[in-house]
Amino acid sequence: MADVTILLISGSTRQGSGNTAALRTVQAIAPDGVTADLYDGLAGLPAFSPDEDERPPGPAADLRARIAAAGALLFCTPEYAGTLPGSLKNLLDWTVGGGEIYGKPVGWINVAVGGRGTGAAEHLAMVLRYVGAVAVGAACVSVPVPLGAAGPDGLIADPAIRAALGAALAALAEAAR
Repeated sequence: MADVTILLISGSTRQGSGNTAALRTVQAIAPDGVTADLYDGLAGLPAFSPDEDERPPGPAADLRARIAAAGALLFCTPEYAGTLPGSLKNLLDWTVGGGEIYGKPVGWINVAVGGRGTGAAEHLAMVLRYVGAVAVGAACVSVPVPLGAAGPDGLIADPAIRAALGAALAALAEAAR
């Protein structure tokens, strides 16, 4: 099987984020043949401006290049006020004009407990459809991660959670091949 790179994008800028911990865990458990590349530039992205869309500033150009180089994208985001955090929406706005996501397999993991986080997932799905991404159903999952589940290393040790995260990654990698 061909090697594949999956860009992992957390919608959280918070230190100790369960969303970022889930993606770090995905990165740690990625099997041979899958490179899980964690994007860490969310907080440094400038506000999207249509005036700069054709010649994006450095951080936005880097984002677009990393998306273009990836075979698939995996998102994990908190929900703020019933929708996506503004910082993640800003990231997605930078992708509209460049077309790097068009036709690319995507997935998202909702780590919220108690049935929460559905508004963010719905809005993420809507924006990703708009930019022409291809949602992989088995990689669009709810994997509740309780507060404090991440250890001091920033990874989640719970075997059931790790298995669910691994299954989403495997489905996305298969779609990217």
